[in-house]
Amino acid sequence: MYIFSVNATAKKAREHLKEGQRVPFIVYINFVDLFGAEQLCKVYLIRAGFTDIEIEKRKLVPSHLVKDERVVTADKAMGEAVKTGYMIQMFDE
Repeated sequence: MYIFSVNATAKKAREHLKEGQRVPFIVYINFVDLFGAEQLCKVYLIRAGFTDIEIEKRKLVPSHLVKDERVVTADKAMGEAVKTGYMIQMFDE
């Protein structure tokens, strides 16, 4: 699993976003290789209506932590990524 710190631009206005507003995200991708995980991160954000996706930081989560039920239960975002394959969290600045 990989965790990405990402910035992306909203394509259109939404409830709390203006068109063209730059927004920070943290994205969990449950995938075995970095290149594939980065591509999936970008695809999921594009499908969610964002462009100009810039991955700032990348972190590999060791497999023993992903398999540890206590860790997955304690980290809800990681638990969602284990269950569905990914999790995207947008932050307000």
